Amino acid sequence: MPFDDRDFPDLPRGERAATPRAKRLVGLWLYCIAAMILVMTGLGGATRLSGSGLSIMEWAPIMGTFPPLSGGEWERLFALYRKIPQYSLINEGFGLEGFKRIFWLEWSHRLWGRLIGLVFVVPLLWFAATRRLELRLVPRLVLFLFLGGLQGAAGWFMVASGFFPDATAVAPVRLVVHLGLALLLYGAVLWTALSLAPPGPRVMDASVLLRGWSWLTLGLTAATLMAGGFVAGLHAGLTYNTFPLMDGRWLPEGYADLDPFVRNLTGNVAAVQFNHRLLATLTLIAATILSIAAWPRRAVLGWRALAPVGFVLAQYILGVLTLVLVSPPGLALAHQVCAMLLLTAVLTLTHAVRPFQIPGHGQMPRRAPFHRSVTSSAAEDPKA
Repeated sequence: MPFDDRDFPDLPRGERAATPRAKRLVGLWLYCIAAMILVMTGLGGATRLSGSGLSIMEWAPIMGTFPPLSGGEWERLFALYRKIPQYSLINEGFGLEGFKRIFWLEWSHRLWGRLIGLVFVVPLLWFAATRRLELRLVPRLVLFLFLGGLQGAAGWFMVASGFFPDATAVAPVRLVVHLGLALLLYGAVLWTALSLAPPGPRVMDASVLLRGWSWLTLGLTAATLMAGGFVAGLHAGLTYNTFPLMDGRWLPEGYADLDPFVRNLTGNVAAVQFNHRLLATLTLIAATILSIAAWPRRAVLGWRALAPVGFVLAQYILGVLTLVLVSPPGLALAHQVCAMLLLTAVLTLTHAVRPFQIPGHGQMPRRAPFHRSVTSSAAEDPKA
C-alpha cells in the first residue's frame, strides 16, 4: 500500500496516526473486537438455551475471573444456587456434578467478556502511546469502553431478575436490554473498523434510493433481532409451532389480551411471536431487494452485494425449522448466530454505499508538510 509510515523514517510521531498502515492496524484490531463480540452473543445464546445463566449468584468483576479452586468453594457456590427458585422448581436433586455443568458455561461466558475488555484496553493503550490513534477516534473509542462496561452491568441486572421469587429465568425486558446494548456496541465497532480498513472499494455513485433502502434494511434487521429477544425471553418458540399460520390463523387469537395494549408487545406470547414472524418476513423482502439493487454494482461490491440475500434466506429457513421442530437447542443457537451474520452483511453493504467524503472516510486532510508531500506524489502518479 503506498505511503506507508515505514516509507517515511523521519515522519513525526504526531503524523503516524494518519498513515494507511496505522489506520489498517487500528481497523484490524477493531475487527478482532467485533468478532469477539459476535462470539460473545453466541455464548450468551448457549447459556440461555442451557439454563446456565443463573448458576453464578455473585457479580465479582475481579475475583470472578478465577473458577472455584477447592471443594469448599464449589460447595459454597452450589449452596447459593440451591436458594433460588430455578433449583427448587426445575433442577432440584441434580447434584454438584449437574451444577458444575451449568456453571462452566456461564463462567466461560463471563470470562469471554473480560477477555474482550482486555483485548480492547491493552492495544488501545499501545496505540495511544505510539501516537497511532487519530484524535477524531478517541471520543468514539472511549464511548466503546463505556458501552462495554455498561454491557457488563446490564448483564448482571438481567441475571438478577432470575433470582426473584417464582422466577426460573431472567426477565424478558432485561434480556432484550442486554441484547440491544450488545447489538449497538457490535454495530458501532464494526462500522468504525470498516471505515479504517474497508474490505473493498466504496460505491462512488450509489443512488439515494439504494442508500436509503440499505438503512431501512439495517433497521428492520436490528428490530427483528430485538423481537427475537422477546421470543427467547418468553420461550414463545415452544408454542404456535406451525407455519405460516398460527393455530390456523394469520393473526393469532389472544394477540391483544393484555391491558394496556403495549404490554402485549413484550409479555404476550402470541403477540411476541407474531411480531417476530412479521418483522422477519419484512426483513426477508427488504434484504432481497437490497441485494437486487446492489447487483448492478457487483463489480465494485463483490461478495457484499449478495451477502444480505444469502444470509437472510439461511436465517429465514433456520427460523422456520426452529419453530416447527419446537426449538431444538442446536437449531435455535444456529438461528441466533446466523442473525448476527445477517446484521453484519447488511451493515457492511450499508457502509459501502454511504455518501462519499473527500479525501477519505470522513477524516480531515492533514496539514503540511506531510500532507503536501503525499498529495503531490499521488497527483504525479495516477496509479497511486
